[in-house]
Amino acid sequence: MASTDGRLRELRLRSTPAPADAYAAARARAVRPQLADFAGALPFGLDGFQREACEALEDGHGVLVCAPTGAGKTVVGEFAVHLALAQGLKCFYTTPIKALSNQKYADLVERYGASAVGLLTGDSSVNGDAQVVVMTTEVLRNMIYAGSSALEHLGYVVMDEVHYLADRFRGAVWEEVILQLPEHVSLVSLSATVSNAEEFGDWLVAVRGDTSVVVDEVRPVPLWQHMFVGTRLFDLFAEKAGELKVDPELLRQTRELSRQDQMASWTSGRGRGRGAPRGRGGMRPPSRVTVIDRLDRAGLLPAITFVFSRAGCDAAVGQCVRAGLRLTSEADVGEIRRIVEKHTGDLPQADLGVLRYWEWREALERGIAAHHAGMLPAFKETVEELFVRGLVRCVFATETLALGINMPARTVVLEKLVKYNGEAHVDLTPGEYTQLTGRAGRRGIDVEGHAVVVWAPGVDPEHVAGLASTRTYPLRSSFRADYNMTINLVERLGIERGRELLEQSFGQFQADRSVVGLARRIEKNTEALAGYAEAMECHLGDFSEYARLRRQVSDRERSLRRLGSAERRQEVTESLLELRPGDVIAVPGGKRAGLAVVLEPPGHADDPRPLVLTEERWAGRLSAADFPAAVKVLGRMRLPKRVDHRTPRVRRDLASSLRNTGIVAPAPPRKRDRGGAGDDAELLALRRALRNHPCHGCDDREAHARWGERYARLERDTAQLREKVRATTHSLARGFDRIRALLGERGYLAGPDGAEVTEHGKRLSRLWGESDLLAAECLRHGLWDALTPEELAAVASALVYESRRDNAPVPRVPAGAVTEALGETVRLWSGLVEDERRHKIDRTREPDLGFAWPIHRWARGESLAQVLEAADRNGQELSAGDFVRWARMVLDLLEQIASVGRGTPVGRTAAQAAGAVRRGVVAAGVG
Repeated sequence: MASTDGRLRELRLRSTPAPADAYAAARARAVRPQLADFAGALPFGLDGFQREACEALEDGHGVLVCAPTGAGKTVVGEFAVHLALAQGLKCFYTTPIKALSNQKYADLVERYGASAVGLLTGDSSVNGDAQVVVMTTEVLRNMIYAGSSALEHLGYVVMDEVHYLADRFRGAVWEEVILQLPEHVSLVSLSATVSNAEEFGDWLVAVRGDTSVVVDEVRPVPLWQHMFVGTRLFDLFAEKAGELKVDPELLRQTRELSRQDQMASWTSGRGRGRGAPRGRGGMRPPSRVTVIDRLDRAGLLPAITFVFSRAGCDAAVGQCVRAGLRLTSEADVGEIRRIVEKHTGDLPQADLGVLRYWEWREALERGIAAHHAGMLPAFKETVEELFVRGLVRCVFATETLALGINMPARTVVLEKLVKYNGEAHVDLTPGEYTQLTGRAGRRGIDVEGHAVVVWAPGVDPEHVAGLASTRTYPLRSSFRADYNMTINLVERLGIERGRELLEQSFGQFQADRSVVGLARRIEKNTEALAGYAEAMECHLGDFSEYARLRRQVSDRERSLRRLGSAERRQEVTESLLELRPGDVIAVPGGKRAGLAVVLEPPGHADDPRPLVLTEERWAGRLSAADFPAAVKVLGRMRLPKRVDHRTPRVRRDLASSLRNTGIVAPAPPRKRDRGGAGDDAELLALRRALRNHPCHGCDDREAHARWGERYARLERDTAQLREKVRATTHSLARGFDRIRALLGERGYLAGPDGAEVTEHGKRLSRLWGESDLLAAECLRHGLWDALTPEELAAVASALVYESRRDNAPVPRVPAGAVTEALGETVRLWSGLVEDERRHKIDRTREPDLGFAWPIHRWARGESLAQVLEAADRNGQELSAGDFVRWARMVLDLLEQIASVGRGTPVGRTAAQAAGAVRRGVVAAGVG
């Protein structure tokens, strides 16, 4: 009994905190009661960086939190929500993409209830007056410019994924919000790990006041790096003498396979007959089914496989299904069907076939899915929920999945280390590699995460190790003024304050910091120039003047040589164009020197290349580079009607006939004065001045001249640095002034300084998009006034749609009013681009007509199947998901036109067009 009492007493002692710990906890609760309440309700303890950031927030500071994907940064944002509710203030939680907004809205509703939380995106508006509102960043920017009453009592703004400000197309929005939020609003900035967090924090302090920078570089779940080679899974790194090195066995295996692949390529190349296809070696990467099956047997699912191609993602799912791969149980299938029905129940039954709904659902029931931008939003949301719940265990995705959506996996697989960036195939950067593999490892579920690169010939494990080890990902601003921003700044702040705000941007902050380094270099160069000037001093006269004369002589000689070379090339080109088959010419030098007979005329006028045969039996084409002077015809010889110069016998007979003509090749021409420098008056005068200069007779002239050359080079470099500083300093404000000048010419700004926003300008201030000014111009000129709703939808689509291929065929567009209106829109765009070129402003993107027919058909009531079939007949690549995405962008523009044109014919037509577009799959899932 005594022993039992002893054990109970021991247990009580263990469960009772030590007096020091209890005192510390009580003191923390007294100092920061809100954090104590918030943390006490969490099912897990706070990490050090989370606690540090939350403490700073409760103490009244703004915070910047930089931490790896999956580290739990959003806990800090959720604490800001907690503080706002406790203090009776509003909190806006902003995200870069609608899917992330929807996800965060669902999380906060589950925690605080639907009455306390709202959602505002381009698609949805739910309880927008709530105390906590989740929104896309653009919605908040638009509120600020509109002076919305919703900003009253705003206490906190959370900017999730704030590193988006580096995005080339949308990044400026983040800086606009940061710069223009009221000073009393506490800003919580959540970012992926970047190497210049301190610089970003310094800027936030400069523009927002007291801001705490909290950086955590430790992943909450360790990440193991692997390579899949053949059917084996290798660790990428092995520890050797206390250091991590690339696994030697992996290196041996991949080098041996690469050698075998090269041998197979060489052997297949030698064995090919004429016309046989060129073969690669025998080494192929493992099939997708093999990789997933191997990961499943190793207990490494769920996995995300990044494919970097929409078609590749869909094909991968099809391969797995056809191979009979199943990753789910019978119990899972029922739950999967329930979730599928929840997300897709409002889709029109008639559209399910064209959406390939049944094939998609069958793959889901097997635990396999694709995820990419070409999918229907409802399909993507279904995949996201099923994956998070562990019901889908294998997702083939494009890189868009890595952008913020909360879909962590145990394993991430990279099939390739190359992706298409819209212009070319480029290697993944270390930052992109880290962002993609950052999805591996689920906090609270996995002990470790795994990143797997599938090996193929040409993939070097050392290169993969470099990607995995690099930790330098600087955040670079993409901020610049555009038309809408400019007009809003002038209207809200005036010209001077608008310029000052641009000068405060992170872009200018970084530019000015780079100027500091340039200024130091200029200062050092200036000191060095003084030393060079002293070293080239001459007792006979001003040697800097003499050095300048020498440079002028050299520059003039170089100019004359270039001029002479251009004239010579023109003479040679003209003479080559006159050659005819049978002409005998002389090749003056090189390996082909001697007589040659022309077999085929030269062809292209810009770069004539006649086919010739030399007396040494060589047949090939010559160019102007082979002749120092105009080609002269020395004689002619008869040629057979058909000359097959590829046949050795024909070449031998023709060369013999050429030698027997008796024509003798002239001796090579002597080198003449290059460029006619001998009789150039300017050059003669410079040489005379050089000889007459006092320093010309100095015994140390060449030593002085060497210092003079160094002086000239450094002076030239310093001038370039000064020009760089001039271009960098106030660069954003200068861009703002150039845009103001153009807007003034076109009637959007008025007054002596262009400080007054006209009615047209006020309309522009409420149009958002890449082609905002073009849309405003079309409305101002009444180009769309007489259009019907479906015609207006077709024409408006040209301002938002962008073909995925640069070489897409010329699209068909509806005849009549649509064709005429599109023609007028393009003509207006051409005039705008000319003005932009004159003012040195970034050009407005050319209208793209590729979506006009599909959206016209949809707006007049045709089914999704009819629309997609018609697009396919016209040679367009348009998936159902792409159609919905572009249709919603057209819908957004139509609603903007309806808003700015309220009470006008085009405004009424736009409202009707919006109603016609907002139906079926386009409206499905939209609040």
